[in-house]
Amino acid sequence: MAAERPEFMMGEAAPEQIVVRRPVTGEKLGQVPVMTAEDVRRAAERARAAQPAWEALGVRGRAKLLQQWGDLLWARQKEVIQTIRAETGKTDVGAWEEVAVIDTQLGYYVHRAPQILRPQTRNTSAPVVHQGRVYFKPWGVVGFITPWNYPLLNGFQDLLPALLAGNAILLKPSEFTPFTALFAGELMAEAGIPDDVFQIVTGDGRTGAALVDVVDFVSFTGSTLVGRKVAVRAAERLIPCSLELGGKDPLIVLKDANLDLAAAGTLVGGLENAGQACVSVERVYVEDAVYDRYLERLKYYAGRLVVGPGDGKNVHVGSLTNERELLRCEAQIADAVAKGAKIVHGGRRRPDLGPLFYEPTILVDVDHSMVVMQEETFGPIVPVMRVKDAEEAIRLANDSQYGLSGTIFSTDLKRAEQLATRIESGDVAVNAPNWIFGSPALPMGGVKNSGLGRRQGPEGLLRFVRPQSILLDNQLLTLPVLSHNNPFIINGILILRKLRRRIPLLRI
Repeated sequence: MAAERPEFMMGEAAPEQIVVRRPVTGEKLGQVPVMTAEDVRRAAERARAAQPAWEALGVRGRAKLLQQWGDLLWARQKEVIQTIRAETGKTDVGAWEEVAVIDTQLGYYVHRAPQILRPQTRNTSAPVVHQGRVYFKPWGVVGFITPWNYPLLNGFQDLLPALLAGNAILLKPSEFTPFTALFAGELMAEAGIPDDVFQIVTGDGRTGAALVDVVDFVSFTGSTLVGRKVAVRAAERLIPCSLELGGKDPLIVLKDANLDLAAAGTLVGGLENAGQACVSVERVYVEDAVYDRYLERLKYYAGRLVVGPGDGKNVHVGSLTNERELLRCEAQIADAVAKGAKIVHGGRRRPDLGPLFYEPTILVDVDHSMVVMQEETFGPIVPVMRVKDAEEAIRLANDSQYGLSGTIFSTDLKRAEQLATRIESGDVAVNAPNWIFGSPALPMGGVKNSGLGRRQGPEGLLRFVRPQSILLDNQLLTLPVLSHNNPFIINGILILRKLRRRIPLLRI
C-alpha cells in the first residue's frame, strides 16, 4: 500500500484531506490532500519545464524507460493487486487483469510507437519541385482525469502512449482510488522517468476542473454528465480533448449461437468488476427461437457463481466500490419490477459479505420503458429481453443514447460480422465480450453520448500528437514571380492534371 501522505508529487500540504476507505469493510485505508488550483498550476509549470528534455530523448529513449517501468510493475504485481483490491473491492482475477492488460498494451506501443511516429514523406502537387514531410509533435502537457473502477488500467492505459509521444503528464485519479496511481507513480520515478515529467494531483472535482484549465490536451474517462462539462471547458480554451463516457452496451444472442457459451459469456461480460465496467454488458436481446433454452442455461451458470471478498481465482464477483452504485442498482431494479419485470436470480444485498455486496441479478420481461434498459447501471444486473429476430435485436440495440461497445453470439461468423457493422458503437466483439480491451491494436471508443476519440491502436497514440507539415522547394526551373497567376505555373498545373489520370506515381 502506498504511504498515507505520499510527498513525492504533492507539493505543499493541502489543508483539506480526503479519507479513502476499503469498500469490503468500510475501514480507513488512508488519506490524500485535495490539491488546490494553485497546486495544480505549479505542477503544470514544472511539467512544461520538464517536457522539452523528455521530448528530446526521442521515442526509442522514452520507450526504454517506460519498458523499465512496465517490468517493475510486473515484478511487483502482487503489491499492485493488493492495492487495487483494497481500494475497489474487486476480485483477485479482476485486479490481475488490470496488470496484464497494461503490460500487453505497453508492449504494443513500445514496439509500434517508433514506426507510427516517424516522419512521413507525402506527395505534393508539384512532385518534381516540391517534397512534403509530416512530423508528429507532442501537445506539451497532457492532463488525465481517470475513474475509480479500473484505477490502474483506466489510469495508465492512455497516458502511456501520451508519454511515448513526448508529452509531460498530469494525472488526477479518482478520490475513491488514489493509492493505485500513487504506487504506480513511485515506480515511474524508480524506472528513471525524469522528475516532473509525470505528476499526480490528488483531489476531488475542484482539482479536476483546475487541471483542465492548465493543460494543452485533456483526456477524461467517466460519466457523460461530467464529460460534457470537460468538453465545454476545453472548447472554451480551444484545446483538444478525448472523452470515454457512459455506455449501455448490448449483447445479442442469435438462434444459431452455442447457448452454453453465450450464457456463460453473458455473465462474464455483465459481471466483470461486479458490472462496474464501461464496456459491461447491460442489455441482452435473445431471439425468440432460443430464448427459453438460453434463459435456462443463464440461470444454471448464475447459480455456479462465487460471490465474496475472498482471495483466489475461484471468486467470480466481488464488492461494489461505493454506495452510489449500490443505490442505483436497487433503484433500477425497483423501477423495472414496478413496470412488470421479474427477478429470476439474485436481487438483494449481501450484508453478510460486506456493506456493498449485491447479488448478481437476472431480470426478465424487461422493455425499453424501464430505466434499467435506458441508463447506465454500473452494477451486477443482467436484463434479458425476448426479440422476434436479429432485425429487431439490431433496432433495439441502437435504440439508445449510448454507443460504446457491443457483443453478438453466433456460430455464423460471417453473418455476425455483417450484423456487427450495423450496431452503432465504437466496437463489437463476436463471441468474446470484453476482449477488445485486451487487444491493443484495435481502437475503441464511443459514439453518440459515449464520447469522442479513440484509445488503443495507432489512433490511440496519434491523438496525443499534432502533425506539422514541412514543404521543401528545390527551386528547380524556378523564376522570380510576383504572383501565382503566371503562365509557367498555370501550364504546369494543366499538364499535371492530364498526366495524373494516366500515371499513378504522379497522383497526390
